[in-house]
Amino acid sequence: MRLKSVDIGKLHIKNNLFLAPLAGYTNAVFRQICQRLGAGLTFTEMVSAKGLCYKSEKTKDLLFIPDDYDGVKAVQLFGAEPEFMKRAVLSEEIEPFDLIDINMGCPMPKIYKNGDGSALLANIPLAQKIVKAAKESGKPVSVKFRIGIDENHIVSRDFAVAMEDAGADMITIHGRTRDKIYSGDVNFEEIAKAKLAVNIPVIANGGVFSADDAENLLENTGADGVMIARGAMYDPFLFATVAGIDAGNKKELIKRQIDKTYRYYGDRFATVFMRKMLGLYMKGSKNATAARLKLLSCLNRDELLSVFSELEFN
Repeated sequence: MRLKSVDIGKLHIKNNLFLAPLAGYTNAVFRQICQRLGAGLTFTEMVSAKGLCYKSEKTKDLLFIPDDYDGVKAVQLFGAEPEFMKRAVLSEEIEPFDLIDINMGCPMPKIYKNGDGSALLANIPLAQKIVKAAKESGKPVSVKFRIGIDENHIVSRDFAVAMEDAGADMITIHGRTRDKIYSGDVNFEEIAKAKLAVNIPVIANGGVFSADDAENLLENTGADGVMIARGAMYDPFLFATVAGIDAGNKKELIKRQIDKTYRYYGDRFATVFMRKMLGLYMKGSKNATAARLKLLSCLNRDELLSVFSELEFN
């Protein structure tokens, strides 16, 4: 994949290989790891605009930025009420961020049934009001969405044009409909139609688990960049492969992730989180099933590090 810079409003992004916002995964440490491995832009987990306005403690945790984070800081917000979106983007919690991304693609039932995420694909005027509310921050705004609710309601081109008209500085399109969740083929054609219809950067998302997947997605859509989601959960080193850079020692980098996760998030969260991440990283490795069972029995840092010392990663 040929890397190139991307301009999002006034922001200059060093390359066009992005990490998707992933609920339950893209905390500050994981984002730093992916940045170190070649991701040009990373995003927080999605944050409720309304929850932020009501000062939710969990919401504040999602917005944590380490002092040594030196990349462009991007936050993803979700919500279907423009007034809450405006209050959120003007809040002190969002002030440190450089870019505001709005989630209009989450397919999960809890989000969809509440009128958030991909439900907004069925209400373009409301989606535009939300973008305009976010623009009140004076910061660049991007929107992540899917090609439609289902195959009978494809809106990718029209939605892309509407987002640009509302003031969006970039769009990211997941090439599946809401009802497919994460199954089925990615629809390259619909992403390509949207790309041809707008003058802002278009990032293609969906189905990237290898360097060839990234190349195919870029070539078949004409997009300006590629966003990696679940592929990064299993293998953040995929960024280095796609970017063509030396990742260094895999186990040393994972150890750094473990140490920083414990430092920033505490023993209880870090143990549960790193058990989950190490289990994902073991996919395809020798004795992966047995290793996962050992990880699940870890109750603290010492036990987790003891198991980690025995692991062999591909």
